[in-house]
Amino acid sequence: MSDQSPHSPQSDPRPDESRGSPSAAIDMARAERLLSEGDIEDVQGIMRWGSNYAALVTIREAELAATAVYKPQRGERPLWDFPDGTLCYREVVAYIISEALEWHLVPPTVLRVGPHGLGSLQLFIDHDPEINYFSLDDQFVPQLQRFVIFDDLINNADRKGGHLLLDARGKLWGIDHGLALNAMPKLRTVIWEFAGHPIPHDLLAPVQKLLDQLATPSSDLRTRIDLLIAREEVDALQKRANHLLDCRQFPQPGPGPNYPWPPV
Repeated sequence: MSDQSPHSPQSDPRPDESRGSPSAAIDMARAERLLSEGDIEDVQGIMRWGSNYAALVTIREAELAATAVYKPQRGERPLWDFPDGTLCYREVVAYIISEALEWHLVPPTVLRVGPHGLGSLQLFIDHDPEINYFSLDDQFVPQLQRFVIFDDLINNADRKGGHLLLDARGKLWGIDHGLALNAMPKLRTVIWEFAGHPIPHDLLAPVQKLLDQLATPSSDLRTRIDLLIAREEVDALQKRANHLLDCRQFPQPGPGPNYPWPPV
């Protein structure tokens, strides 16, 4: 996925899903600290296939090292429907929401100053680039259903098949969430096979918990998000959560474009 192969981390900060969600949450926090506090040592290579500047960097703290994807604010291409310089903030908010749901769908992501200024820094997930959403079979249905709800909540305008990565442990990760959290409806995704089906109860409970935190201005979640996206975008996020809880069905395609292009 780059001009150079990513370095193998000396100690893997990714969550081990086999150990259960408490341990997973601990490891996510560990990786987040590494991204926030570690030294950015070098740029391994520029990732050339996207519209915006992104680079693989090595980040290290003591004996712990990892590869991360660095997306500087100044490398963002201007868009007519998203305010300039906000994509890196949206990457971070998507991670915050994923963690609030306790689903760990997004690799640890932080906002910090790097070699080219302020930007998002996200843990690189080692994966087979030949595998994407269109390669997955029915064993991934539970994971994919979580992504459908997550994408609806964040109003993801760019869920391509290649934005789902499968790691060596069989866990799916979602990346590239800069085009998300717009106040206007913009859901574009390749995952429509559950459209209109009832949402399992165990997937609605985390949405209710998220909504409760969003509705509390003093909550840590609300405080963090308010610093990163506009008030009307937070209000729209709450409305989408309320709608999911009211209709209890997976979202269906609406008017306008519903699929991203290209789809992979």
